[in-house]
Amino acid sequence: MLTGVVTPPATRPQSQQFRTTILVADDHEVVRAGLRALVDEREDWHVVAEVADGKEAVAQALATMPDVAIVDCSLPIFNGVEVTRQIRRNSPSTEVIIFAMNDSDNLIQDLLRAGALGFLRKSDAKRLLLTAIETVAGHKPFFLGMDTETLLQSFRTKGHVSPLSARERSVVQLVAEGHSNKGIARILNLSVKTVETHRFAAHRKLGLSSTADLVRYAVRNQIIEA
Repeated sequence: MLTGVVTPPATRPQSQQFRTTILVADDHEVVRAGLRALVDEREDWHVVAEVADGKEAVAQALATMPDVAIVDCSLPIFNGVEVTRQIRRNSPSTEVIIFAMNDSDNLIQDLLRAGALGFLRKSDAKRLLLTAIETVAGHKPFFLGMDTETLLQSFRTKGHVSPLSARERSVVQLVAEGHSNKGIARILNLSVKTVETHRFAAHRKLGLSSTADLVRYAVRNQIIEA
């Protein structure tokens, strides 16, 4: 399956009316295929795009304006938190479901702040993905295994402040993925000097002294996969 493949509605019978359009974002082709197979169980749902990295997920969300985006938390280039933030800013009618290997309070708070409406552990996707899509397509939250109302109320009243800005978090992810400052500048459309500034700020805020430390931080906080 190619990155950024858009599936036109004409691939289904012209008489078929799709009530829910869906974008699938995961860097593993077999996972994308599995998610699509689950979605295809519903005749009134339609996958409009499949992508393999975060930057393409944002681009295709803007191009197709899906009702729901199913996004792997550990996508390359832009991770799930940043993808959610950009999709919600550029396509506010699109609701986002994030799925990850594990959950944590910090991750969930980051996702809520970014605007995600759903969360699933990957191990539960086969069993509960259809329910999650149906729920968030109706603009209702779905956070598996959590008291959603309590979680949302706690977020509204207490909030959560990440030590990193959104841009610093993106730079940390790309550093951890092995990109050079020049490569990061090209990906994020920034100057190399600006990338260096964000990188220095991340080291200072996190109290870290080396690239290896940044990589470990990124893995621990599910910014990238181990």
